[in-house]
This record gives sequence, structure tokens and C-alpha cells, in this order.
Amino acid sequence: MAQNSNDGFPVVIEGGGSLPDYMTAQKTVLDERLVKNGAILFRGFGVVTASDFDAAVASYGEASFTYAESLSNAVRVNVTERVFTANEAPPQTSIFLHHEMAQTPIYPSKLFFFCEIAAEEGGATPICRSDILLEQLRAQHPALVAEFAAKGVRYTNVMPPTDDAGSGQGRSWRSTLNVDSRDAAETRLGSLDYEWQWQADDSLRATTPVLDAIRTLDDGREIFFNQLIAAFRGWQDARNNPSKAISFGDGTPIAADDMAVAITLSDALTYDLQWQAGDVVLLDNFLVMHGRRPFVGKRRVLASLIS
Repeated sequence: MAQNSNDGFPVVIEGGGSLPDYMTAQKTVLDERLVKNGAILFRGFGVVTASDFDAAVASYGEASFTYAESLSNAVRVNVTERVFTANEAPPQTSIFLHHEMAQTPIYPSKLFFFCEIAAEEGGATPICRSDILLEQLRAQHPALVAEFAAKGVRYTNVMPPTDDAGSGQGRSWRSTLNVDSRDAAETRLGSLDYEWQWQADDSLRATTPVLDAIRTLDDGREIFFNQLIAAFRGWQDARNNPSKAISFGDGTPIAADDMAVAITLSDALTYDLQWQAGDVVLLDNFLVMHGRRPFVGKRRVLASLIS
């Protein structure tokens, strides 16, 4: 029988039976706790393989958001139709706090993660409550929050012609847009109101339409829903420069000093989830940001997204 270890952040539920059975029986209660807290860790439920994880996700009973249909920047490898590797970036790469795919017009509502193999050292998943971050950011810098709310934000990313697994933003434009030609890529980008420019090496520079930086949840809570911290701190590779990755929706730059305030606050609010093999985590993608710490040794964390 499952036991609740705490109602802190994250909620920890310790197992002793079948996670799929528990998911099915407790779906309503889990949803209520997720809306309130944003993160639930299931530990000790005997989840060992990707197939076990797939069964647990399926038992949750909500529609999947597949990697193929997403506009994620990350290189990932599907293990089952609904389960894929969290990120193929090298172990030394930090993946900074973000809401999954908030730099695109299409994003999931919830995320599942499963630790198949825990790292020898490091490899924690940092998580941070976005509603609390916004509350503190508004208290310290109300003018900045008002500007985010009024203007929104835009992101610019250069996608390679083929996957670059050495980068946290290395997914090719062919894979990202699910196309096999430039014409098809332009059609897809146009349908999403992107601006784009082809580069000499067949990479593709794409800029999003104006997207929200702040959203309001159904219960009235406001959240700092974006990829600004991750883009500003981490969109660095052979093609991308973090200083050129973000702007306000009107094209004006976001000052580094302003981003520093948000980063300092988020760092103070972050909880590092230290993985144990078999752990499964459910996150509300609107309420909680997540990332990845560098690690040593083999680490295998799988993911599955909910529409």
C-alpha cells in the first residue's frame, strides 16, 4: 500500500504495490494534489523498465503528447511510442530551468519522468515553482513583470540540418518541424507565424511569434511561464548565442541585469530532485519549471508528455 511521506515540494508517495493500479485508483486525488503542489514523486513502486514506465503513464488515462509532434529543441530518442530519453546532451551540459516547450506555440500540460539508471554523481533534476517565482519577481521588480505581461517574448534558435547530440538545442529542423524539405519547413513555419532565414550551411534560423511570458491558471494564480532562464543561460552552441536568443515581443532586448534578478530568485527557490533508480515523477508543466544538473557516470532518465 502506498504511503504519503509528505505534502511538501515535491509531494512524495512511497509505494508497495503496482504503480499503474495506484494511478488508476487515485487519479482524482493525484490531480488535486498536482494542481496544488505541482510535483509528485512516486518511489518504491517496482518500476524497473521502460515498459513498466509506459504502463504507468498509460494508466494515468490522459492523451500523450508525442516527441514527433512537438517543436522541442532537444535531441531525444523514442523507446516506446509515448516514452523517450529526456535529453541526449552530454553529461557535462547543464540544462537550466524551463517550462517544457514554452519557447514554442505548442506545449504539454504535464510531464512524467522515470529514472531507469541513477548517475554515479550529480544528475539531479532541479525543479522550481513558477507561481512563487513570479510573486517574488513582482515584489522586487514590478516594472519588469509589467513589461513581460504587456509585451510578451520572442525566441530565436538556429536549428542544424541534422541532429547535433552534443548540444542541448541540437534537434535538426527536419526533426523539429517533422518535414523532409525546405519547402515543407517553410510551410510549417508559416502556419505557426514564425519568421525564418536559411543559413549557408543549411541550418535554419527561426524566430517565434510573440508568446506569453506570464500566464494565468484556471484558479487565478499567475505563473512565469516561459523559457527565458534556460535560453539566456544555456542556449549556447556552435550556432546559437544566448544573448541573441530572447527579446521582448516588440523586439527590444531584455537586459542582462533584469534576467539576473529572475535567475537569482529561481536559484533560491529551486529544489534538487536526487534520483533513485525506479523513481517516477509527475510535474504540472504550467506550475513547475525543471532542468538537469551535470553528472558523472551513466544516467538514464526517460520522459513522457501529456497533452
